[in-house]
Amino acid sequence: MARAPVVPLVMVWLSFLFALCLQVMPLADGWQVYRPEWIGLILIYWCMRIPSRVGVFHGFVIGILMDLIEGTSLGQHALILSLLAFLCALVYPRFRAYSLVQQSVLVLVLLGLVQLVEQWLRTLTGDFSIHLSFLIPSMISALLWPWLATMLRALERRLAGT
Repeated sequence: MARAPVVPLVMVWLSFLFALCLQVMPLADGWQVYRPEWIGLILIYWCMRIPSRVGVFHGFVIGILMDLIEGTSLGQHALILSLLAFLCALVYPRFRAYSLVQQSVLVLVLLGLVQLVEQWLRTLTGDFSIHLSFLIPSMISALLWPWLATMLRALERRLAGT
């Protein structure tokens, strides 16, 4: 049986904090649509890497922080990121067996589903949009997945000293 990786929770929370900073970093109006879903990527990574320690609770807490920072309806991001962590728990066994390219496709599907739900919630609260440009961040995030997963795995190994 495979041994669970030993990852300090400090590294997990620092990566979430770094992703939160990247997610709320100001960009020009024309570039906002091209911002990757940094928090979603980090949440997917940790939910797949150490599912016994990172899950729906982490998604909820980070989502509440996002709601407070962005000033959206309280619970909107919390619901979205909790849903993402739940979906990650559902596909966890399959995800681990896939190559990085196949994982990228699955990341695209997971983030696309979550962004569809987020768009639906935004239409309920009054921010209505008819075009599909809200799916661009999930495509960019899927392209960044192999690089991010490789970088975080290397950082884990470096901190572990192996």
